[in-house]
Amino acid sequence: MRRSRAPLERMDADLKKYDIWIAGAGYAGAVSARALAEKGKKVLVLERRDHIGGNAYDCLDDHGVLIHKYGPHIFHTNNRAVFDFLSRFTEWRRYQHRVIANVPRDNPEVVPAHKKTDGRFFFPVPFNLDSLKNAFGEREGGRLGEKLLAAYPAQSQVTILELRQNPDPEVAAIADYVYEHVFVHYTMKQWGQKPEEIDPSTTARVPVRLSRDDRYFQDAYQGMPLEGYTKMFERMLDHPNIEVRLGVDARPILKEAGGPGIYTGQVDELFNFKFGPLPYRTLDFRFETLPQAAFQTHGTVNYTVDQDFTRITEFKHLTGQDLPGVTTIVKEYSRPYTGDPGETPYYAIINPENNALYAKYKAEADKKPNLYLLGRLAEYKYYNMDAIAARALELAEGL
Repeated sequence: MRRSRAPLERMDADLKKYDIWIAGAGYAGAVSARALAEKGKKVLVLERRDHIGGNAYDCLDDHGVLIHKYGPHIFHTNNRAVFDFLSRFTEWRRYQHRVIANVPRDNPEVVPAHKKTDGRFFFPVPFNLDSLKNAFGEREGGRLGEKLLAAYPAQSQVTILELRQNPDPEVAAIADYVYEHVFVHYTMKQWGQKPEEIDPSTTARVPVRLSRDDRYFQDAYQGMPLEGYTKMFERMLDHPNIEVRLGVDARPILKEAGGPGIYTGQVDELFNFKFGPLPYRTLDFRFETLPQAAFQTHGTVNYTVDQDFTRITEFKHLTGQDLPGVTTIVKEYSRPYTGDPGETPYYAIINPENNALYAKYKAEADKKPNLYLLGRLAEYKYYNMDAIAARALELAEGL
């Protein structure tokens, strides 16, 4: 991978040497760059940060623990083409993510002794048949689980809307328990919403699995890049037709650049917020390194009822790193994105008003021939990693 830090004043002339420019070296930018390079295109990748990989960037911390600087990223997909493409640049550590909720104990008498921990207990998320037993006790939880299986014999999971519509009051009560202990408080923390502000259609889709399957994702292909995401991106961008320039804000030169070009940054920022800023949620990460082999039993523990943070992730569970006597965790705190220096916009707040605002920026972009918006920030939508890789491959195929 060729890297340089050419001054901006030389950039306009340099652009003529390339067939296409790409602003951003995360999933959207790197995947599209590689696909275009393999079609014979000369590609210039401009990245504002001092590293590649976007929010999937990982690195060793001061204690030698491999961490995800912008929060945990776990790869999963049902898209074989995307998996095969990425597998050209990395081997995989077989890993299936499992998440548990850490909640205050409501009924101490029904929690098995081996699960009692300082007045709290744990259950798998998404909520499943084992979660029922953890919440209500082995006997009562087992009895309720049998009721669910009898009521929905042909389903692998059921939504809390379906449970609430069940005429059996005990079955309907499970929906209320899941709503209260899994969904509503966590959603309030993550999105800053009051219960009455949460879209009822979102609430209705909250699942209860009718099995003991405790995998967080059920995709056919799951794993972690064996040497980390950054190494995967380094190999992806290592092509004679690709040049990467770090520490370059592409926006000032895009006004002068001809096409075609792919922009993966904030679309409102690209147009100087002329219609107002698009709302996002950001995250504050509090990393802690501890002098112990492990901190928790699972890679991620969600705090779905209390605490100011939403979850704790312990990276060694994800990466499989063998590093005795030390571990690093991260706590995540969600809050509104203000645009202050150092903040990162993570989650678009999708609603009709914000979609209408985005449409104005999209219309501005459409006035520029050969300008293509790609990715979470440019398209103002949520993409999983595999989905944005698929979108990037699709776009590159058409250019």
